[in-house]
Amino acid sequence: MTIFDRLERRWGWLAFPGFLRFYALFHILVYVLQIIRPDLALVLEFDRDKIFSGEIWRVATMFFASSHFGTFSPVSIIFLIFAVNFVFMVNDGLEGAWGVFKATLFYYCGILLIWVANFLYPIHIPSSGAILYVSAFLAFATLFPRVEILLFFVIPVQVRFLGMITAAGIVLSLLESPILLPFYVIGLTNYFIWAGIPAVRGTIRTLGSGQRKKLFNSGKIPVSEAFHTCAACQKSDISDPQLEFRIAADGEEYCTAHLPE
Repeated sequence: MTIFDRLERRWGWLAFPGFLRFYALFHILVYVLQIIRPDLALVLEFDRDKIFSGEIWRVATMFFASSHFGTFSPVSIIFLIFAVNFVFMVNDGLEGAWGVFKATLFYYCGILLIWVANFLYPIHIPSSGAILYVSAFLAFATLFPRVEILLFFVIPVQVRFLGMITAAGIVLSLLESPILLPFYVIGLTNYFIWAGIPAVRGTIRTLGSGQRKKLFNSGKIPVSEAFHTCAACQKSDISDPQLEFRIAADGEEYCTAHLPE
């Protein structure tokens, strides 16, 4: 029984089916509200001093403060529809692979880490709530690398390539602003625990198993090599599978027709 199984037996009521779906729907709601009130993000975004001054709602609304998908246009609407459908697929994939409880803990852990990173970090990082999407997507790409999607409903692409692009984008942003490294490390720790490290361990086990299988096969007698060969007539169990063979007193192997007295 794994640690997650033990936790589920005791804390199973914490499971939240479709958590990432609702997370995305809240972003849509804030997106619509920001069309009406563009300054809404100023009331919702993370501000350490204002939180300590009593504006405690920012602890929750900080995850949805930056919900922009560009200006309100047909292109932004298409992008929004694609993004939401993709998030729904990621949510269902992780819940199918891990179960609802383990997936929910993954999200809860991600939110806790984002809080920790924001409170510890000396500067404010806009759109930090999006890291939860990043960690969930990287986990999905790790678990289902060969799943193919239609990018923007048109371009077929495997998820692993999108994961590589996402990882490359993170590396480039860190090269541009190395100060972000601790923030990303903290924010993506749930990915490393739930998916990254287990994937590395699985790869190592697979490589080790392949190496052991190769060594085992190298010790086998080739199919073309006979196991029994008559020292007199040179017939073998390959040339004549019906022959019977015996070891004579001289230590040589003979077929029953040429076995010495």
